[in-house]
Amino acid sequence: MAGARLGFGRLVRADLRQNKGGFVGVAVAVFVASALVTGLGVLVESGVRGGLAPVRYTAAPVVVGASQQVEVPEDLPVPLHERAPLPQDAAAHVAAVSGVDHVVADVTVPLADAGGHRVEAHPWSAVALAGSALREGAEPAGADEVVVTAGGAEGLGARILLAHGGVPAEYRVVGVVDAVGTERAPQVYLSSTRIAELDPRGGAAQTLGVFPAQGADAAELAAAIRDAVPGLTVQTGAGRGDIEFLDSGAARSTLVTIGSAFVGTCVLVALFIVSGTLSLSVQSRRRDFALLRAVGASPKQVHALVSREVMSIAVVAGVLGIVPGYLLSGVLQRAFVSGGVIPGDFALAVGPSPAAGALLLVLGAAWAAARIAARRPAGLDPIEALRESSSGPTRIGRARFVSGGILAVAGLAVSAVPLFARGVAAAGASAAAALMLIVALALLGPWLVALVMRAAAPLLSRLSAADFLASANGIASSRRLAGAILPIALGVGLGLVQIGAPSIVAHESAAQADAGVTAALRVSAPAGLSSGAVAGLGEIPGVTAVGPIALSGAIIGYKEFDGTPKNAEPVLQGVDPAAVERTMDLEVRSGALTGLGGAETVAVSSDAAQTWGVGLGDAIEGWFGDGTPLRATVVAVYERGLGFGDLTMDAEAVRARTTSGLDAFALVAVDAGQADQVQAAATARGLHVVPGSGQKAAGADAQSQQGWVNLVALIVILGYIAIAVVNTLVMATGERSREFALLQLIGSSRRQVRAMMRTEAVMVAVISTAFGVAVAIPPLIGMSIGISGRLIPELPVLAVLGLVGAMGALALATLWVATLGAMRTRPIEEIGSRQ
Repeated sequence: MAGARLGFGRLVRADLRQNKGGFVGVAVAVFVASALVTGLGVLVESGVRGGLAPVRYTAAPVVVGASQQVEVPEDLPVPLHERAPLPQDAAAHVAAVSGVDHVVADVTVPLADAGGHRVEAHPWSAVALAGSALREGAEPAGADEVVVTAGGAEGLGARILLAHGGVPAEYRVVGVVDAVGTERAPQVYLSSTRIAELDPRGGAAQTLGVFPAQGADAAELAAAIRDAVPGLTVQTGAGRGDIEFLDSGAARSTLVTIGSAFVGTCVLVALFIVSGTLSLSVQSRRRDFALLRAVGASPKQVHALVSREVMSIAVVAGVLGIVPGYLLSGVLQRAFVSGGVIPGDFALAVGPSPAAGALLLVLGAAWAAARIAARRPAGLDPIEALRESSSGPTRIGRARFVSGGILAVAGLAVSAVPLFARGVAAAGASAAAALMLIVALALLGPWLVALVMRAAAPLLSRLSAADFLASANGIASSRRLAGAILPIALGVGLGLVQIGAPSIVAHESAAQADAGVTAALRVSAPAGLSSGAVAGLGEIPGVTAVGPIALSGAIIGYKEFDGTPKNAEPVLQGVDPAAVERTMDLEVRSGALTGLGGAETVAVSSDAAQTWGVGLGDAIEGWFGDGTPLRATVVAVYERGLGFGDLTMDAEAVRARTTSGLDAFALVAVDAGQADQVQAAATARGLHVVPGSGQKAAGADAQSQQGWVNLVALIVILGYIAIAVVNTLVMATGERSREFALLQLIGSSRRQVRAMMRTEAVMVAVISTAFGVAVAIPPLIGMSIGISGRLIPELPVLAVLGLVGAMGALALATLWVATLGAMRTRPIEEIGSRQ
């Protein structure tokens, strides 16, 4: 038995030595997959363990805040995008815990300097949280006194303008303190009385810095606070940054979501590519497998041989891909920072888990690919195996054909879902349809290629001898040609869907926002608009209506058609019911926006109403952006949800649940011919004024970030596919060196052989592009119908042409170089070099 295992091992090593070219292709595919999955795994782990280091709270050993996430049924916690309020008596309860020396409360009030840049104001007592020392001057006492951080242009006695909500006020610098760390925005300190005047919640504590008594341990004290005051978030060490920075939790959730989605896609693509590469390698050795079957090798032994060969290569290539994967994670981090997806100071967590997970996933995909590739040579009877060893398999198996056909029909059927459902459901169905059609193409590829080549053969045979040979080769070797075509088609299909989906949504969102604003002007301020600024706009001559708009988010729970609980995170828009009809047109389908009032009534978009299964008079439940429970009755349903958000409430109710308590902007309606005068008057007050028609869609920033994520994903996946294309084409062409030699020996010139390969290259580029477009068209049309109601999807023409052109050019260039490489050996030497 030991001797048999030893002999089997020698056979594996001999195969690896004899077929280096084919296994190099497999190794490259596994190496790149390992690097990609490792890099994405680092992002997932960073979403769990990474974060933002504290800057202003470094002097407080323990920091306490309200929980910044909502626990939802049967799902991961959802991060809040507004600052959750602390209970009113939280500071007193924390101060009463044994081991606490004293507690310092902090409040952040957004201001803007004379240049329109954001400035963060805090009560003077909060300077202790940063451990900053007063360099000179005194602490602020009066309402017009301010302490600034060192390094600014202002000195003692200087007068500076700081605006809150668009209303400027003059302050006198009475003190200067040390700056701490790298601050995102300049910090200033005001008196507690002035902070209470500016803060919409009267200066109520947002966070608490806890200083332990002498000899008390910070970690033990944090545990004691958690036990004594449940429901609060208590952090020490680096975790304090999660409470200091509101965007830390959202960044964590984003990284987990992005990384997990990317990993799944990359593993699926890796399975396709490794399987295709390995299939070519197995086909090039069909004579070897035929002889093994003829001398008595069982199907199980053939499976074991291929699996051991592949795993021997995959383990080495997978391990080698780990270090580049960790380097790739840094590149991905910088890419997401550039797109505003995560903050620039979010630190990655680097540990061994991503490497272990990547090896497990990639080796599992390689093993599955080996089982798929070995299925045909292992399943043939010896006589059939010998016959195929010279000509190759002529058709795909029945099970593969049936499976591909079922998936193709299912993909087309799911693409038609938008004819009956719109909005999110339609977009989700289109994404699922694209995946089904891509898998169907992978299964039916050889049959489809043979079908296309037979249809094109009559035309090609009339053009030239080279074209005739190319068509004959395509028909006889449809599996090999499919192996070259499918990676390119996969890249084109995935790329078009990745490019097209965000474009369709963004175009419709912009169209709705533009059509829905009827006001002449849109007025904003750097840090938001206060009620005083909004009231001042109404006093300008020529103004007929001012509609303040508050923007936030919400978390809504609903059930899918099968009863599965789900959660949505829609944009929540706040409007003035008295002015909304004179400043915007949401295209109300039923009910009326004038019925809005307080936090107990809400209007929903038609897409959300369909997805959530609600209508007029129904109640929706969930949470506001700050975690406050939300339960409201639907009083209106409107069409323009992409332009203005899926939820609309009374602005006062929304404003009360935002961190700043300010409006995002105001829409101003004016008398005919008075727009210029009103704009000049508002600008003179230090406000930013633009035409109302230029409004961005609600959630446009989130859409932009999602588009950036899709772009990064597309670049990463297309980079992998491009490597696979080069890999596959070089292998497929290198296998034909003996064929090229034979053609030359029977009278063909090198020029004629190269002309044949040019025709094949063009066929590969054209057929793969056609297949990729065919896979993408049904889902994109479905998504366009579901999102905008239009049959023709809005696609970025230059991006589409660039994608298709790049993939086609890659195929042409690779086949040309591979052909020259395969023809380097003299024909007589190549013919005699192997059997």
